[in-house]
Amino acid sequence: MSADIIRQIVLDTETTGMNKFGLHYVDHRIIEIGAVEIINRHLTDNKFHVYLKPNRVVDIEAFQIHGISNQFLQDKPTFSEIINEFLLFIRDSELIIHNAPFDLGFLNQELQICNKNQKKIESYCTIIDSLKLARKKFPGQRNNLDALCERYSINNDKRRNLHSALIDARLLANVFLSMSGGQTKMEFMKITNMPNNKISNIMRLNNSIKHANTNRTSLKIIYADEQEKLAHEEYLDRIQKINKNCIWRNDNNTHK
Repeated sequence: MSADIIRQIVLDTETTGMNKFGLHYVDHRIIEIGAVEIINRHLTDNKFHVYLKPNRVVDIEAFQIHGISNQFLQDKPTFSEIINEFLLFIRDSELIIHNAPFDLGFLNQELQICNKNQKKIESYCTIIDSLKLARKKFPGQRNNLDALCERYSINNDKRRNLHSALIDARLLANVFLSMSGGQTKMEFMKITNMPNNKISNIMRLNNSIKHANTNRTSLKIIYADEQEKLAHEEYLDRIQKINKNCIWRNDNNTHK
């Protein structure tokens, strides 16, 4: 993949349960993997979604969270049957997981069950823990997925009753894009640092502009209609709800 393309995979899992003692993934298995793709900060239609047969029963407490039953999983593939497809999907990406140690513990256990010499997930991807990012951005606040959806005005009605790995991955993708979408530092490359061919192209472009015909037809100005103005104000309401201070509503920055 080109160095100019940033590929990120947002992932979530559902499991048979959690061990009440010791490591949370011991004696439990993954039953659903949901992952969606972000390319250069744009959510694509590319996804990886599968239900898995765990070869053990689903704890009642886990079933009450995700609603995935033992009967539903009887004819589903095992992790060993989808391992190659899964690793191919996430390979060389930035893997974004909320509370990454939880899901990585389960995923790495599944890899070890398939092959004792299998490398860990961290060998295939760069790991980004969105929970750590949220705690740094909002210290002392609730930073679970529901709280972040509320904070960023992202509709999470689909997970109100039952959790789903794919739904949660999509929600987390939108949360991550909102959480990491603040103003970035703008860096301007000095012309002295540019290759000679690029300098020549810029000089030719400047000369073309200088000698261009100045008797052009003026550009038509199209003003926003009332519906567009209302949509703009609603968007500013969301920004103000998140950041408290919306600079675009300051008197000096208001555009008529």
